[in-house]
Amino acid sequence: MDRKYLCGSETTVRSTAGLLRGFWFEDCFRFYGVKYADARRFQRPLPVQPWEGVRDALGYGYVSPMLGQDVPGAGELRVPHRYWPMDENCQYLNIWTPSLESGKKRPVLVWIHGGGFVAGSSIEQIAYDGANLCKYGDAVVVSLNHRLNILGYLDLSAYGEEYANSANAGNDDIIAALRWIHDNIAAFGGDPENVTLFGQSGGGAKIWMLMQMPEADGLFHKAVVQSGVVGGANKNGRPKLDAGAYDEPMDGRPLVEALLKELGLDNAKQLEAVPYDELTKAYNKVAPALREAGQYVSGPMPNAYYVGDPRVCGFTAHAQTIPVLVGTVLDEFAAFSPTPDEEIEKDGRGVIARKFGETHADELIALYQKTYPGKGLRDLADIDTLFREPTVDFIEKRARQCAAPTYSYLLTFDFEAQSGSGPWHCAEIPFVFHNAAMTPYCNVPGGEALETAMCDAWLAFARSGDPSCAALPAWPACKPGDEACMIFDQVCELRHNHDHALLALLDECEEAPAEDVKVEH
Repeated sequence: MDRKYLCGSETTVRSTAGLLRGFWFEDCFRFYGVKYADARRFQRPLPVQPWEGVRDALGYGYVSPMLGQDVPGAGELRVPHRYWPMDENCQYLNIWTPSLESGKKRPVLVWIHGGGFVAGSSIEQIAYDGANLCKYGDAVVVSLNHRLNILGYLDLSAYGEEYANSANAGNDDIIAALRWIHDNIAAFGGDPENVTLFGQSGGGAKIWMLMQMPEADGLFHKAVVQSGVVGGANKNGRPKLDAGAYDEPMDGRPLVEALLKELGLDNAKQLEAVPYDELTKAYNKVAPALREAGQYVSGPMPNAYYVGDPRVCGFTAHAQTIPVLVGTVLDEFAAFSPTPDEEIEKDGRGVIARKFGETHADELIALYQKTYPGKGLRDLADIDTLFREPTVDFIEKRARQCAAPTYSYLLTFDFEAQSGSGPWHCAEIPFVFHNAAMTPYCNVPGGEALETAMCDAWLAFARSGDPSCAALPAWPACKPGDEACMIFDQVCELRHNHDHALLALLDECEEAPAEDVKVEH
């Protein structure tokens, strides 16, 4: 395209609410900061109001405010970040598309960002940029912001009908975005009847929750859950993870009453007008004691709008029709609490015994080396069970209950040459988005082949509901009792129930690794 068409009438699209002007850059059209809904605090979103003239979509929209200030660290090596102005009026989405040919019917991939239910944004990680995936896959890519933390997941249902689904307002925002996409994406060259949700960590969790929210039925057709199945406990009852979500209805009144008392207010309606900084300060003060007492401290939970965790209550009839690609990475939290190589080299068995208990140390090492030939004890020291165990449970229950296929994957690619650890929480994202070049630690030997394999698989799944592609061996769906898991590594291979015995042994160990880790990315 001629540079004179960088931004003008040729980059303008009519949406249901009015004209939007994006821009053309590096071989794709981009529309940033498209308003998809509006909402009063704690209340359900409403369609965006129509406007006259042309509205620019040239800059990212506001992101949801956070509960606290991010702390600078060394994360730019593994997870390069960027930040943006915050405002609770944050219902914005971004679109990347190869052309504006209405009726072209390209597959639509909608990214749901991570950060648990409290943090993150559609542009937080540099690797979330959708341009390369759009161009490489000839697909329409969308990312979106939605309300988080107490703005998106605070239960006020006992205080008025307008707050009936305030505990799931953030997910309601996502549904509003999906409605906008359904009604408008054809004008951007996308197929509204072929929409795939993909998301990681908290984003992945929101996706399987949306599968359990009837108002989202028909608005998306496939689901990719990346390190997003969490919760549950080990066989000995140890808690696995503070996932920030609840498996059963909880009483939000103790938290609300504590907030009202701390703020000197008389009724819950007044919380709508409290400046956000004051509200978060009060929340951060009263929530720890309630959490310690096992009380509700904000987060999504089952109600009339959200059926609940499918592993607990079963998959809805509609969820049973949605093909799912689901998986994790081998070490997940290696980036946050890595075991030093020198410690492993000096006394590898001792590290394993201290972390998992003396009783099973030798058996564990032997079984690990059988399960993952060629992987070192450093990978065992940092191995993830917080996501992997509930993911295996999710896969088995879907295989038994659902007609639609479920495909399993595990990233075990060794980044040892640069990072001194195995794959970390978020490590797969740059490869899926075809953005590995943007992430320092992903620029390693074999990275280009891994990027091709993962990106091609995700795109194949978005097109057809089957991730099989030329870059990988045959990849069948899982069956009851048979988890067919695609291992992404220097050499990709399909393995069956490959780590189930190892997971069972880890459950018997004396200490559970990283029990208190909270997911925020």
